[in-house]
This record gives sequence, structure tokens and C-alpha cells, in this order.
Amino acid sequence: MANRGPSYGLSREVQQKIDRQYDPELEQVLVRWILAQCGNDGGSSVAQPAPGRDGFQQWLKDGTVLCRLINSLHPRGQAPVAKIQASAMAFKQMEQISQFLQAAERYGIAATDIFQTVDLWEGKNMACVQRTLMNLGSLAVAKGDGLFVGDPNWFPKKSQENRRVFSEDKLKEGQSVIGLQMGTNRGASQAGMTGYGMPRQIL
Repeated sequence: MANRGPSYGLSREVQQKIDRQYDPELEQVLVRWILAQCGNDGGSSVAQPAPGRDGFQQWLKDGTVLCRLINSLHPRGQAPVAKIQASAMAFKQMEQISQFLQAAERYGIAATDIFQTVDLWEGKNMACVQRTLMNLGSLAVAKGDGLFVGDPNWFPKKSQENRRVFSEDKLKEGQSVIGLQMGTNRGASQAGMTGYGMPRQIL
């Protein structure tokens, strides 16, 4: 964690609520996937993190594991992060996290599903970090390009577009059909109606 004092009052309650969203079971799935995926990228093997939220945060904090992960999802020679370097300097670590986030967005993760650099570096919202990585895993499975390593059942399936194309004749057929939800005018007549502005005849 960053060198910050403890939070109090409302900010502490908000932080505790965010911390409760962290999923230890999802952490285990993500660690298994990242170890399998990064072990396939040709580099040295990635060390296992200490269990728990703090251990997971420290493991990812310098950005090297994340950059190796996103590189492993691209064909050899097309890695989005050219230089991955372990560094103790804060700005260098945050820069590598930012490189991962930009590469993840280009890979296809929606901007709304991507965590902020401080969420990871300061450990402010590790649940959001988990969600980004889970979306990345789901997208890697859905792409089906053979670069995903691991069990596809670790991640929820992404919905696929099912575009339908109709011929001109079929579209014209549909224009002449009155949908039942529009009601029907069968049997309707103007019998018994009076002219506009005239009083109603009550018999």
C-alpha cells in the first residue's frame, strides 16, 4: 500500500465498502490464469503472489506482470508493450500500469471496464482491478485466436453479435403485415356517430 495514513469517517466507510467487493475466489482464478498465460510468453516464469488482497496488489503493482500478460495475448512480434522493466521507482511502475491499460483498451476492453492507475498502485480499488482482468480473460476466450492459455470455463462467456440479413423481398413482405399488437379495424364502422360539435343522442 502507499504511505498514507488511515482514513476516518465517511471516507473510511466508503473504502471499507469498496474493499468488501474484493473476491478471494476470483483472485485464485486470475492468479492461475496469469501464471499459465505468462508462462507461455517465452520469458522467465512469473513468481506466485502471496495470498490475499495485499499480496495480489503487491504482485501487480509494478506493472511488469500486467505488461507480460497483455503481450502474451498478441502474436509474437506484435506485442503492444515493447520494453518491460522491473523498477522500484514509483513513476516507472505507474507508467507501466498505464501502458497495460492503454493496450487493454486497444485489445477491446471498454473504457468503462478499465481500472484507474491509482486503483492498483495505491490499492484503492482492487475489486475494479479484478473486474478488468476478468473482462480481459473473457475477451481473450471469445476471440478464439489460439493465444489464450488455460481453461475457458474460468471466465464468463462474452455475448457474440448475431447479425441477421434479410432480402429486399422479405423486408417488403413485412411492410404489408399488421402486427397484432396494433389491434385490428375489422368490423369497425361509423354507425351511430354524430357530427363534430353536435350533442350526443341519449336514447
